Amino acid sequence: MRFLSFTAGREEHYGAVVDDRVVDLAERMPEYPTLRHVLDAGALVRAMDVAVSASPDFDLRELDYLPPVTNPRKIICIGVNYPDRKPRLTREGERSTYPSVFMRTRESLVGHGQAILKPPETEQLDYAGEIVLVVGKGGRRIPEEKAPEHIAGLTIMNEGSARDWMRHGDFNVTQGKNFESSGALGPWMMTREECPPFDELELETRVNGELRQSGSTSGLRFRFTYLVTYLSTFMRLTPGDLIATGTPRGTGDEQEPPAYLQPGDDVEVSVRGVGTLRNRVEAETAAD
Repeated sequence: MRFLSFTAGREEHYGAVVDDRVVDLAERMPEYPTLRHVLDAGALVRAMDVAVSASPDFDLRELDYLPPVTNPRKIICIGVNYPDRKPRLTREGERSTYPSVFMRTRESLVGHGQAILKPPETEQLDYAGEIVLVVGKGGRRIPEEKAPEHIAGLTIMNEGSARDWMRHGDFNVTQGKNFESSGALGPWMMTREECPPFDELELETRVNGELRQSGSTSGLRFRFTYLVTYLSTFMRLTPGDLIATGTPRGTGDEQEPPAYLQPGDDVEVSVRGVGTLRNRVEAETAAD
């Protein structure tokens, strides 16, 4: 089932998609004000039951989308996870045997159909299509064979990056990854049981209709289950946490010549069997 968050009028809601219409679960499950609260309570199955027994409230075309989980405690991002990306080397000049990890803030991401903002401080705003794990059950030191039980579902990210700001520090990309509204998340969370097998997912990114990225999870350096195990070793994963699992080759920085995003560009990130995240780029003014 697909779960999403959205605004109707001026109020924030969350719901489930049933036959391409939306059941408002915020109205029917008021004890859980957001989707993260549903995950916190382990009430996702109950939410499914409520959704299939209710009459839909909205058409998808009527909604203003928010990120599916509007208030994650953590947004954890994995770098250089597809085999065709430039390897990250250790100080000894060898390829690292562990994932590259960095964090994003929730303010850096907008929902499906919302404007990604190109800040005036950069001319190198880049796209990066990614598959995102939504943690459903928290824990520490999660064994890899148990990891699927901790994944509620998948969503999609355009992991927008100011490439020049990523190079401000020797070993630090945080600045370039966290400009407000520079990336996007959505359109919904597809529950794990309805997703294709995790090692058979196909991702594509298009800019103005042109295919820029194409990748498969079949060759990931670090599988989804390993990421859950690795990350939970040093931090406690909690329900609603997001884990962006890396992007394939073909970002704007890797084009010849580089092709960064400009106001007016349309970006689509599609994952077969999960959905398509669409956003238009607009210029952010310094006054914003």
